[in-house]
Amino acid sequence: MNINEQMQRLGEERSVIREIFEYGNARKREVGAENVFDFSLGNPSVPAPDAVNEEIVRLVRTMPSVQLHGYTSAAGAPEVREAVAAYLRTAFAAPVSASKVYMTCGAAASLTIALTAMCEAGDEFIVVAPYFPEYRVFIERAGGKVVEVPAAEHFHLDPEAIGRAVGARTKAVILNSPNNPTGVVYGREELARLAALLRQKREGRDAPVYLIADEPYRELTYGAEVPCLLTLYPHTVLCYSFSKSLSLAGERIGYIAVSDDCADADALFAAVCGAGRALGYVCAPALFQRVAAACLGRSGDIAAYRANRDLLWGALKAYGFTCIPPEGAFYLFVRAPEPDAKAFCERAKKYELLLVPSDSFGLKGYVRISYCVAKETIERALSAFRKLANDYGLCERQ
Repeated sequence: MNINEQMQRLGEERSVIREIFEYGNARKREVGAENVFDFSLGNPSVPAPDAVNEEIVRLVRTMPSVQLHGYTSAAGAPEVREAVAAYLRTAFAAPVSASKVYMTCGAAASLTIALTAMCEAGDEFIVVAPYFPEYRVFIERAGGKVVEVPAAEHFHLDPEAIGRAVGARTKAVILNSPNNPTGVVYGREELARLAALLRQKREGRDAPVYLIADEPYRELTYGAEVPCLLTLYPHTVLCYSFSKSLSLAGERIGYIAVSDDCADADALFAAVCGAGRALGYVCAPALFQRVAAACLGRSGDIAAYRANRDLLWGALKAYGFTCIPPEGAFYLFVRAPEPDAKAFCERAKKYELLLVPSDSFGLKGYVRISYCVAKETIERALSAFRKLANDYGLCERQ
């Protein structure tokens, strides 16, 4: 059979996160959903803001169906692109015009389009480990090479290490803040240091090192400031998704924004449009383009995520596990009490706890726990976590 072997391999070797999620679905059918504690998938558990449903109803009632559900321009409805650009200018003083906004089918499409637009064969893209595993899939599919740079203490940036990793073929650095899987929010000082180093690296190069800001969790913070990279470094491409902020994961809506101050901004945005065309990502969902434009800057009930974080982090800490308190997103990144995180996750299954080992995130020895679940699920799972801690003698050390 003449098929693309790379695509076959990706289809047969599903992401670890999705594999555990599917395992959880099977276990729920076997033993009952209430007896399985699935912390694998970052699927928002709070309802979309009321404004989302209100806008859907308004649009359905007031806009002709053919227009509402018909094609928009390939890059997005003009009024939607203008709304996004105006929001970025007003909220962050970001130098973005509507002509540099491209509406996408969620964060994955934003990243794959941006990477495809930028990447020439052999280009390198720096990622800060730990990182979202699909970065590797997206980069390599675009023809690029992944360069991992370990995070600094408490999973913050090490700007100097990133600077040392920049080479002649470095095309971009991908930054994800608030971070998946650690929940860390990169501070203004560390981002400014990195921006200064990248400006220095411009000397002697035909083109700058770009920053790709992957920000699907921007609004999901617990008091921490999320600096806007579009204002800190001119050569920035923002990849955004409404999946987490508006609890619209299944609707697949987001955007790419290229800074007006970016080097060769017009050519880069043309490449974004071309990549969207080549990949088949032309015209994001028309209804939800308009819904998103009406709900810019809004978010679901962050207080519910904070409550989940505090409950789970406090309990795990009391049981003897090691984990820093997340400043954003909805993940705990917990040190496994044995070197093999996969083995630890397999042991956790004995108590129907479904956790994600960190190996595919570019760092061994940790697990990711998604606490975007019903609070009752966490409450029921605490005794299972305590039993798991007892298996390793952690509680005895407290």
